[in-house]
Amino acid sequence: TDRHCRYFHRKLSRKSLLYTEMITAKAVLHGDTKNLLKYNPVEKPLALQVGGADPEELSEVTIIAEGLGFDEINLNVGCPSSRVKSGSFGAILMKDPILVSKCVEAMKIVAGKIKVSVKCRIGVDEQEPEISLPEFISTVANGGVDHFIIHARKAVLTGLSPKENRSIPPLNYSVVEAIRCRFPELKVSINGGINSLETALSFLNDGYHGVMLGRAAYYYPEMILSKVDNQIYGVEAP
Repeated sequence: TDRHCRYFHRKLSRKSLLYTEMITAKAVLHGDTKNLLKYNPVEKPLALQVGGADPEELSEVTIIAEGLGFDEINLNVGCPSSRVKSGSFGAILMKDPILVSKCVEAMKIVAGKIKVSVKCRIGVDEQEPEISLPEFISTVANGGVDHFIIHARKAVLTGLSPKENRSIPPLNYSVVEAIRCRFPELKVSINGGINSLETALSFLNDGYHGVMLGRAAYYYPEMILSKVDNQIYGVEAP
């Protein structure tokens, strides 16, 4: 979400962690940084979502994010667009967990008080999630990541558009559940196809660290965000 949308969303919920749109590390370092990362303090708590594959660049972006007061920096390893694929970041990075671990390690060294999270899919293309995802999670965890957000779908990098990748690959919550049980020491949030707070609560009650809602919160903010503070956090809504 851009800052105007987040300002509106914050009117509905004071507690939800909001995320920026994915911004490439190169854009932050070589573009109009002040405008790209501008936000109103009322939008906090706020996570900056970045795309990149160069540990040094991501380290520099993390320093900037920490200095600007973001609460979290999130490395997107789940975006399936062809533009992202050609830049060797996004979901294609799930095929190179060692590089992702190096990126996370470089970010953690300079992160200070802000959290470093990774958003990923359960796999890409020909990968078998039951085999590849545990290997990915284990390797990236060695980099010191604070939090994983797992979209419970594979990404098909050839043949499907980004929009189709949000709905055509089937949801497989059981693979994410297996990760949560196999790595109890890690903070794991679940994402993908969750369209109600009742469903979100059921995941939270199962032991997930969090639940990420994208389209549901965007298309139906009055049904989702206006009820989050009361139903999830037990406090009065704005």
